[in-house]
Amino acid sequence: MTKTTLNAEVPQVWDPFIRLFHWSLVLVFLISQVTAERFDEIHEYAGYVIFGLISLRVVWGLIGPENARFRSFWPSPRAVRAHLGEVIRGKHTPTVGHNPAGGAMILALLATLLLAGLTGYTGQTDQFWGIEWIEETHEFFGNLSLILVGVHVTAVVLMSLIEKRNLIRAMVTGRYTAQSAASQD
Repeated sequence: MTKTTLNAEVPQVWDPFIRLFHWSLVLVFLISQVTAERFDEIHEYAGYVIFGLISLRVVWGLIGPENARFRSFWPSPRAVRAHLGEVIRGKHTPTVGHNPAGGAMILALLATLLLAGLTGYTGQTDQFWGIEWIEETHEFFGNLSLILVGVHVTAVVLMSLIEKRNLIRAMVTGRYTAQSAASQD
């Protein structure tokens, strides 16, 4: 369904699990960022929750509905370049679900958050406690995830404007509005 262009009433795009996962991850990510270097215990628990959420998302990416499955939005570098070129040239055709750049961003965010969590956990073990390169690697992935989140939010806002449909609302309701979908004909 990801490759389908919009034409009329669009069925549910994001299932309840994806929406709950997304907004839970947003909340816990914000908590982890606010508590970093100030409230270690809260930051650590937030990391565990993020790791758990991503683990559930990986399972859902294998067994969930079509738009949730990784295979439905796993892009090739060529597809990402082609999509970005179409957007720049104003020739972009909206699709149901993730476009190639959006799919790449989701994979990058999940991987970066997972690596931040793994290095954060590793740095708390007896074997790696206080080892500087582990702490620096954790901080690197934490900062990279913050940058990727900024790019993600910016891209969602830009694509909402370009496509004239509220992509944030779709992540709340699970559907594109009939009005915004119909405007794409």
